[in-house]
Formats: sequence, structure tokens, C-alpha cells
Amino acid sequence: KGQKGKKITLKTAKNCICICFDGRRHLDLSKMGITTFPKCILKLADVDELDLSRNMLKNIPNSIQKFQKLRWLDLHSNQLEELPEAICTLQNLFYLNVCNNKLTTKNLPEGLNLLKNLRILNLGLNRLEHIPTSLGDLTELTELGIFDNALTTIPSSVKNLPKLKKLNAARNPFPDLNQEEHADSTELTETLHLVQERDLCLSYLKKCQDERNQVKQLKNVTPSPSKKPDFSLLLTPNSPAKGNQEEWRIR
Repeated sequence: KGQKGKKITLKTAKNCICICFDGRRHLDLSKMGITTFPKCILKLADVDELDLSRNMLKNIPNSIQKFQKLRWLDLHSNQLEELPEAICTLQNLFYLNVCNNKLTTKNLPEGLNLLKNLRILNLGLNRLEHIPTSLGDLTELTELGIFDNALTTIPSSVKNLPKLKKLNAARNPFPDLNQEEHADSTELTETLHLVQERDLCLSYLKKCQDERNQVKQLKNVTPSPSKKPDFSLLLTPNSPAKGNQEEWRIR
């Protein structure tokens, strides 16, 4: 039947809206235990930013297209297996984070390249087998996260994006990869993403725990005591000098 999540009412959602210093309206529904997209927030579709991260969402409905003013959308750390094509109608989006989900290349929307104003795109910690060459149409993109996927190559159209400054492609099974070959003049970076353990999939959680145990083992190793140097010959004169101290001093 699946896990029953918290029900979000319109009143609850309204109380989660904050006004940023520059007037942007930010709707924060992160870490609420939500399992289904709350229909009530469609009445708040005039917000500029929407945060649904760290929940248990399995899909996003096509009604997301009603958020036409949306510039910032955070869906990271859910259980999404696909993204709706309707996301591609959000032409004002400059930030899209779908990191730490269950997305495959097949289930990315074909029209993702239509988000012409997108500056930051995070696809890390998913199940992508390859990157669509059409993402090379995102000419305003400055940061791209594709780390922790199943990628073996990065399309030239993506590597050569004119404004791309940061490309995080760490921990992909690239064959005999010289990172500079894939990055060219783009700066390869490794970004720290803080997520709770319960938000990670089982395979990645096990990987993190194994690495943590290895670090603990290294810390618990007692270093062998180093052998102290022996300077006895320098402290004690040899036998001829010892018996004739005055004579040696004169010489």
C-alpha cells in the first residue's frame, strides 16, 4: 500500500510561505513527510520558489505547469522515478535540483532543453546511464551536477556549454578517464550535499557506512613506536681519545 504521508492543508502551506528580502515568495514544504504532491498548493501557484525536498514523493503531476512564475524548484532527496514533461513549460526556472532520486535517462523529460533560463541543474545521485546531448541547448547553464550516476561519457555539447563554470561528475564509471579530457576548460568541482541518512537509498547508505567504518579503522590503528636514534658514539669518546684527553685537545 505504501507509506502514508502527512497531509498538507492550504492553511499549513500558507504558513510555510516566507517573503525574502528582495520580495520573492518562498514556499518551503521540505522535510514534511509528504508522499503525494499536495493539490492544495496549486492555489499558491504565484510563488517564486518551491521547496519539496527531503520528502517521499514518487511523482510530480503535470499540474506543476501552473507555477509559471517559478524560478527556483528543489525536489532533491525524494523517491522520484520520472519527471513530468510539464516541468519544461516553466520557462522562468533558473534553478532545478532533482538530486538523490531514482531518475533514469529514459524518464527525464525530452523537453528539458527548453528551459532556456536555467543556470543551475543538479542531476546527481540518480541512475542516469547517459546525458542527453540536447542539454547542450541550455546555453545559460553555469553549474551542472551529474555525480554518482552510471555515466561512461559526457557529450561534447554539454562539456562545451559557453557559460558552464562548474561541472561535478565525480564517482561515475568513466573508462580510464582523464578528467581534463571530459572537462576541458570547465572547472571540475566536488560539492558537499548534506542529507539525512533516512533520505539515502539503501545501496548508497551502505557505501557511506562502509567508508565511515574504514576511516574509523584507520583512526584506531596504534602506530608502532619509532626506534630512538643511538648517539652513544657521539657522547662517549673512543678509547684512544678517552685516555689522552689533554693531548687530543692540544692537537
